[in-house]
Amino acid sequence: MNEERTMFAVSKSLRAIAGALALSAICASALAAEKVVAITSFVEHPALDAVRDGTKDELIAEGFEPGKNLKWDFQSAQANAGTAGQIAKKFVGDNPDVIVAIGTPSAQPMVAATKSIPIVYSAIADPMAAQLVKDWKPSGTNVTGLSHMLDPVKQVEVIKRVVPEAKRVGVVYNPGEANSVSALNNLKGELQKAGLTLVEAAAPRSVDVAPAAKSLIGKIDVMYTTTDNNVVSVFESLAKVCNDARIPLIASDTGSVKRGAVAALGVNFYDMGRQTGKVVARILKGEKAGEIASSPVKNLELYVNTSAAQKQGVTLSPEFLKSATKVLN
Repeated sequence: MNEERTMFAVSKSLRAIAGALALSAICASALAAEKVVAITSFVEHPALDAVRDGTKDELIAEGFEPGKNLKWDFQSAQANAGTAGQIAKKFVGDNPDVIVAIGTPSAQPMVAATKSIPIVYSAIADPMAAQLVKDWKPSGTNVTGLSHMLDPVKQVEVIKRVVPEAKRVGVVYNPGEANSVSALNNLKGELQKAGLTLVEAAAPRSVDVAPAAKSLIGKIDVMYTTTDNNVVSVFESLAKVCNDARIPLIASDTGSVKRGAVAALGVNFYDMGRQTGKVVARILKGEKAGEIASSPVKNLELYVNTSAAQKQGVTLSPEFLKSATKVLN
């Protein structure tokens, strides 16, 4: 009897070991076989580039390395909506394992082009307004991703802390970008509650940003920017207008602070890329995009540029400087 029990226990242990080895072999096989990730960005600028680089670095950390077991195909639309549509068609024809779409103008045509290839969007302020997903729950479709949706209440707080006496807030934006329109509408309501007035200037193309900013001179007390792709792609030209006119410039992405903004409370886009890479890796390892919930990035950082403050005629309080995550001089 004891011998039978011993044999049964040994047999059970061997089956468990065999099962573990089989599972390990499957996981190893998933990593060993070359995976294809096609990634597109609407335009190349520091914020979106940081998302792309963070995604790639995280995939390497997860065991997917370009040139070994990962084919990495990056395409930029160069701020052209027509090109973004062409890239979507190309990627669908290539049939990669996962598509990563950075920025609303690239994500929208990609989602419209395929209902089967997994899509991970990133750097999208409002994925619901962009009609990528219906809510933050798992979509049940082929789409999931990361959003940098910001709380407009906190953005208005930063504006008032930088320029306490401000009454008129200027915003340059592309009326054709869904996220920009959504962010602007959200901001407008909070500005009104705080007794501030929003003054808008449209910039349908990146070359329109500087002229649009100049049209606001004399009409505003402070300039605020969303993560509008046209604006961020030529942020230095906007900063020059603000420097020359001594208009305080406040951004909503930390990367724009070193490019001339006085301050920004926003996400770290490289970290957002790392989080995007984690989602992509989960899909490459077997999970379905539709079973992974979309999520906003919640860790915000406050960056301050004292040199820009001086150029734009702003005196920052010691309390504000102490509250900053990072101060640039």
